[in-house]
Parts: sequence; structure tokens; C-alpha cells
Amino acid sequence: MALNEINAVASGRGLLFQLFKSVAPDDNEQRIRIRFMERHTMLPVKAVYFILLVYYLYFSSWPELDNVRYTLFQTIQWFFLLCLAVNTVIGVMLIRMDEFSTRTLREVVFSICLFDAVLLAMMTELTGGFESFLFWLFLGVQVRNAVSMPIASTQIMANLCVSVIYLCAGAFDIVVARSDEELENITAEPVMLRALLLVLMTAFCYALQVLIDKQRRMDSEEEEFDRRQSQLQASGRLAAEIAHQIKNPLGIINNTVFTLGQLSRDNELIQRQVALVREEVNKADQVITKLMGYAQLVEGRLAKLDVNDVLDSSIDQVFPKGHKFGTRIRRDYGLALPPLLAQLGHISEVFVNILQNAREALAQGGEISVKTSYGGDYTLKVIIEDNGPGIPIDKIDKVFEPYLTTKEKGTGLGLAIVKHNTELYGGQVFIHSELGKYTRFNLLFPGRSAMRFQS
Repeated sequence: MALNEINAVASGRGLLFQLFKSVAPDDNEQRIRIRFMERHTMLPVKAVYFILLVYYLYFSSWPELDNVRYTLFQTIQWFFLLCLAVNTVIGVMLIRMDEFSTRTLREVVFSICLFDAVLLAMMTELTGGFESFLFWLFLGVQVRNAVSMPIASTQIMANLCVSVIYLCAGAFDIVVARSDEELENITAEPVMLRALLLVLMTAFCYALQVLIDKQRRMDSEEEEFDRRQSQLQASGRLAAEIAHQIKNPLGIINNTVFTLGQLSRDNELIQRQVALVREEVNKADQVITKLMGYAQLVEGRLAKLDVNDVLDSSIDQVFPKGHKFGTRIRRDYGLALPPLLAQLGHISEVFVNILQNAREALAQGGEISVKTSYGGDYTLKVIIEDNGPGIPIDKIDKVFEPYLTTKEKGTGLGLAIVKHNTELYGGQVFIHSELGKYTRFNLLFPGRSAMRFQS
């Protein structure tokens, strides 16, 4: 199979995996769902349910039972008392749920789900086994689990356990409790149909949750989009105001120094001092010009960027078609990466500055490696590495400082801009280098679009 075909298959699998991957909601949303379903809904329902069971198990008239069913009946009575005690304790915990961690609440909900399913299975055994009308309550239990357990692995495990518990109750009824005459009237079709319904309900609940999670993710991204846009607009207005307040005095200083130089043409010492002052004023003016550039944030708009596309565009900008730099570019892009919420110009400027530094360090020849992937803690990771001469150890900690440059015509602002633009979006940039071997930039970009996936 050709390399492009392999990449296409892998990309398709990655996209399919992303499509059916459930997004874990934050702790606050999980608590809201537990409060709604387990405390506000299930506690009143269970109160009525247990009252009916008390009457049914202890006060209703029962026909004479054989030894097997009588033993089963006594077991159910004792297990009911255990469930009543456990539900009472958990009910108190749910009423005071603010005192417990989200993880504890998740474990409690999962445990009580199993208790309730076992009790329901026992009642199913008393009311006809596979033929019991209580089967339909198992579907309701699965829906309840889907609401209370938003984490995919927990929800699927709970619903599959519910299905197995029901099947075990039915199997016990057939193998142990039924007589030979009753067994002759049992057919396989209803059993298979009910088992299939339970499995389908498990899949349906999970699929529904995926859709709900995708919608929640879109809403969350929209909120993050608006929040970051507001922050950038505020930064832009502040940058414009500061630049304006500083640029005017710089102009006055520059004009005054120029006049002073004209009046003291014959004084070599004054001329050197004037040249020094004007040089420093020009440096400050460059900084202010850059600062005024950030004022464009007010006009700019955030977008969902494909980091691989931005890297390709930046590489084309630094190494245009037909270039004669002789540098090899090796790309290793991750598949189905989440979008990066940022302004295209800012992220492109980050990559362009790093690539330009690498190109100039390599002079002619050499190799630049560009890699994208998921980083730790749900971040988007970009690595740009060259096999150039490296950076001296005494300068490695200062490379992001403004005006630090080893090039004759460099301003020393390129890597400072890299750091500023990366941190502007909550990211981080790290540099590693070894003399004579390599220089590597590691960039980590967080994003609400790279929300925590749990399966």
C-alpha cells in the first residue's frame, strides 16, 4: 500500500475515533447531573418504590411456594432490607452531596446502580423471570445511568452490568426455579429479543451522550471564543494607548538630539554621544512600532486554526518554491488534531520566526524537522528542530529576551515575539540546544477545543 494511502486510512480512523469519542464534562456539570437525577428525581421515586416493595414482600398474601422459591423469597426479603439500609445512607449523602468530592459521588452512584439492578432482578425472578413485565424497568435503569454517569467507560460498564444481571436472573429462573413442564413452554425468541433490546439501549444511550457532548463542546468553544476575543481586544486597546503615550515623547527627544548634533558639529565627543542616544531612541521606536502592531488585535478575529495548515503556510513563506537554501524539511504531523483557537497572524508569526532562525543558523544545507501531536495535559504540541550549530550554554536562558541577537542585522525581537505570542494564548515555549548538534523548540498550546477526552 502506498504511503499516501496508509496516511489516508490512518486519518480516516483518527477522524472516526474523534467522532465517537465522548467528552468528559467538568466536575461541576457532573455534579449537576447527579443532583438532578439521583437526588431530585430518584430519591422521591425510590421512596414510593420501597413503600410498594414493603407491602408486596411483607404484607401481601403469597400462595404456597416450593422449597426453591421459598428460599429465594427469604433471600429477597433480606436483600431488600440491605438495599433499604444502603439507599438510606446514600440518600443522606446525596442530600449533603456538597460535602463530598465528585469522584466519591461517581463511585457512590455506580455502586447504588448495581444494588438497584440486583434488587430489580430478584423481583423479576419473583414475577416471571424472562417473561416479567419488570423487564421494561431495566431499560429505565439504563437511561438513568446515562444521565448520572457522563463518563463513557463508567456508563457503558454500568449498563452492560445491568444487562448481565437481568440475563442472570432469567437464567436462574429457567435452570433452577422452573419445572420441566414450564420449560417446555419457553421459547428462545423472547429471550433473545429482550437481550438485544438491552444491548441496543446501552448503545443508544452512549450515542445520545456523544451527541449531547458534541453540542456542549461547541457551546463551550463559542464561549471561549468570545472570552478570548474580548481579552485580545482589551490588550489591543491598552497597547495602542501605551504606544501613543510613549511615541510622542520619543519623537521630541529624537528631534532635540538631532538639533543638538547640528549645533555641535565640531565637538567629536558630543557627536558620539548624540549618535548613541539616537541609536537607542531608534531601538525604542522599533519596540513601540511592534507594540502598535499588537493594537491590531482590536480589529483581528479569532479563528479555529488547523495547526498543520498554518505550519505548511509558514514553511512556504520562509522557504518559497524555487528557493536555493538547500535545507531539507521533514514533516511529521499528527492526525485529527483539535483546532487551535487563535488569530492566524499571531500563530503564523511564531512559526515563521522560529523557521527563519533555523534557516539562518543552517546557512546552506542542513535539516529542519517539524512535528505536531497531542501533548501532556490535553495540550497541542509543536516541535521545530534543526541540526545546526546550536546555541551557547551561556545564552540559552536569554534567547527570549528582547534585543539579544548573534546576527549583525538582527533586532533581537524575533524570539521575544515567539514567546509573547505563544503566551498570549496561554501557551508555553521551551528551547533545548546542544552545541554542534541541534536546537529544538517545544511549543505547547492549550485549548478548549482540546477538551479532555475520556473513554
